[in-house]
Amino acid sequence: MHDKYTDKALAEGMRARSAFKLIQVNEKYHIVKRGNDVLDLGCWPGGWMIASKRMGANKVVGIDLSKIEPVVGAEFIQGSVTEKKTLNKLKGAFDVILSDLAPKTSGIRNLDVARSLDLTNTALKIAIKHLKINGNFLVKVFQGEGYQEFFREVNKHFLFVKTVKPEASRQRSMEVYLLGIGFKG
Repeated sequence: MHDKYTDKALAEGMRARSAFKLIQVNEKYHIVKRGNDVLDLGCWPGGWMIASKRMGANKVVGIDLSKIEPVVGAEFIQGSVTEKKTLNKLKGAFDVILSDLAPKTSGIRNLDVARSLDLTNTALKIAIKHLKINGNFLVKVFQGEGYQEFFREVNKHFLFVKTVKPEASRQRSMEVYLLGIGFKG
């Protein structure tokens, strides 16, 4: 489904329209800063990695089940974020952890929301383990049953938490992004 963000992403070498979701959130909240180390969970096809590098990130590491074309100046780990052997490949801590992880949708809303929450909880566990103090976290989540509980859990770990829906997100989509700024450790 082509739209202005799909066309703009292709024209600017961003690989996917989702890059503009990150760009729009960053323009408002400045979660990725020059010199930051960034971990991108569910990075395929690499748009958020490219956007992070263009924002001035120093080290960018992406993880995904699917192989991606290399991103200049970034590292890619192929594997599942739910597997210890994949996560054991991570070295050091990160200033920012991004997650655009999404389940394969079934069309059954409650099932899709539950699968999304499983992935967001996995992303939060990774953030708790791998974020630097005062680090930032941005995670995609499908709104539905369990969302408020997840929001409260994220709120325990960050100084500022907010639900955001960038303009580049399709309005009919149930996806939103939960933003955590200032990891407490």
